[in-house]
Amino acid sequence: MIVTMQQNATKQNFEKITTYLMNKGYGIKDSSSENLMVFGVIGDTKSLNPNDLEAFEGVKNVTRVSTPYKLASRSFKKTDTIITLANGTVIGADQFVVMAGPCSVESYENTLEIAKSASKSGATILRGGAYKPRTSPYAFQGMGIDGLKILREVADKFNMAVVSEIMSEDLIEAFEPYVDIYQIGTRNMQNYNLLKQLGARTQKPILLKRGMSATIEEWLMSAEYIMASGNENVILCERGIRTFEKYTRNTLDISAVLAIKELSHLPIVIDPSHAAGKYSMIERLSMASQAVGADGIIVEIHPDPEHALSDGAQSLKLEKFDSMMGKLKELSSVLDKKVK
Repeated sequence: MIVTMQQNATKQNFEKITTYLMNKGYGIKDSSSENLMVFGVIGDTKSLNPNDLEAFEGVKNVTRVSTPYKLASRSFKKTDTIITLANGTVIGADQFVVMAGPCSVESYENTLEIAKSASKSGATILRGGAYKPRTSPYAFQGMGIDGLKILREVADKFNMAVVSEIMSEDLIEAFEPYVDIYQIGTRNMQNYNLLKQLGARTQKPILLKRGMSATIEEWLMSAEYIMASGNENVILCERGIRTFEKYTRNTLDISAVLAIKELSHLPIVIDPSHAAGKYSMIERLSMASQAVGADGIIVEIHPDPEHALSDGAQSLKLEKFDSMMGKLKELSSVLDKKVK
């Protein structure tokens, strides 16, 4: 529910109605600007009568938000959410952001080689898995905290930000010194305790991947868990959904970008690597992501994919990534979002 105050409403008018609502157990999200006083009512508002609120002095109108996700809704916030990282990367504005790196952190030397090449090609965010959720318990599970330390040390050499996947809430404090963005993987999209803990215990951005079988509404409801817990810096990531098709690893739902832009103010990036599972498709899917209006991509790259410890088949070689970046920069010259 959104309450818009009149132009001449006073601070006392605002405090009176918000105090009334908080005493009833509702949360208040103040979205006022210099020229407009407006706030959202957070909670189950089915029993709340808009006419009762319009009786308060200074209230202009009260609007119900029909979607179950409130804070993530475009109805609640008309302007796009823009996230600025410490290295100057801006996500959600006119910049097409490229995140690139290995599926798994394998060694300092390997990560250094990848980051140096990725940065030179134009990527500003280094991705890499230190903790790896694998289908098989016998597969490489990641280097753990040592992997995070490598990511941070290497990224700092090239003024890159770091994004890495977190798998449980007991790792939040361990991740905090090393990452600029926490990543929630597809398997944890509905791990509500992890979502709530991240929302409450960090203000760093959260990259929320879509569950492999999740609807867009379920995806946005997961974002709502993070935002309702106190962290509004959420970046959505479409990584392909599971369908009956077996030729590709997943089916990239590129229309999800357009749907999210209509339904939500949150930025959205695409992961073409996990969507296709084939390195030969990454370049065209990345260009399609750019053309459809995504805010960026997250891509897996490796100097020797044939010997990568995980996901080599969907990793671009460094020279191929550099070639792709050239094409993305060229394409961006005729699009709203630029590769900078």
